[in-house]
Amino acid sequence: MSWQDPERVEGIDLPAPTHWPIVTAFGVTLTFAGLVTSGLVTCVGFVTAIVAVVGWWRETLPEPREERIALRPPEQRAHAVVPVPGAVEHLTVGEAGHRVRIPVDIHRYSAGIRGGLVGAAAMAVVAVAYGLIAYASPWVPINLLAAMVIPSLAHADPAELSRFLPAAFGLAAVIHLGISILVGLIYAAILPMFPRRPVLVGGLVFPLLWSAVVWSSLGILNPALNERIDWVWFVASQFAFGLAAGFVISRTERVETLQTWPLAVRAGLEGTGLDRSGPDDPPREGPEA
Repeated sequence: MSWQDPERVEGIDLPAPTHWPIVTAFGVTLTFAGLVTSGLVTCVGFVTAIVAVVGWWRETLPEPREERIALRPPEQRAHAVVPVPGAVEHLTVGEAGHRVRIPVDIHRYSAGIRGGLVGAAAMAVVAVAYGLIAYASPWVPINLLAAMVIPSLAHADPAELSRFLPAAFGLAAVIHLGISILVGLIYAAILPMFPRRPVLVGGLVFPLLWSAVVWSSLGILNPALNERIDWVWFVASQFAFGLAAGFVISRTERVETLQTWPLAVRAGLEGTGLDRSGPDDPPREGPEA
């Protein structure tokens, strides 16, 4: 048997290599690129795409071009996989730290609210310190926060920003507390996914990510406000929030989730079958499934 003889070599027939698909893609790209550059580019791209499509069709119709890929001799091929029968060992809930889904327990929602409020207070301390050091007024960061809703404050002069503005103060308080509580709830749900370093993740990683998102988006959504923000102090305030909220939330008690239980158990129609009470424990009260 000759290795080069395609008629006698044992092998697999695969579609033959062709350059027409990439030429077609190039032509289509030129066609649309010409819409924003020049009509001549569109014409060249359209002609190229048509020629490529015709060439591609000629290689696949009426009979597709194929190329035989020779197989290795039988003695050089991999041996067949021999299945080995065996029983599957099933783990029980909690055995050897086994968790069906992550996280198996989470912090309470109240912990997220408390962590958000504590983080809001820590962030406010840093923001007020910035206002006192940079402008000798604690109202500047508050008014800049209110500029998210009151666009005129983004163009106000330092003297105007240094004044106490009741409407701006009220809006800033609502925005600050609302976002802080929301982020605190997110922390309560996410931190259990990082059981080893919750304070590090919540105090450093998340604030850096959040600062990067705000910095990249604010320059597009509100360029005037973006120019008024001192980003060093902004990042410092985010660190203060993350460390305070992460510490408070990570120290709270966790509750087990019901995500691994079937719907009938979650609805209270059946028992869990995971009664861990010992023989000396008093019997539990309540209806049995």
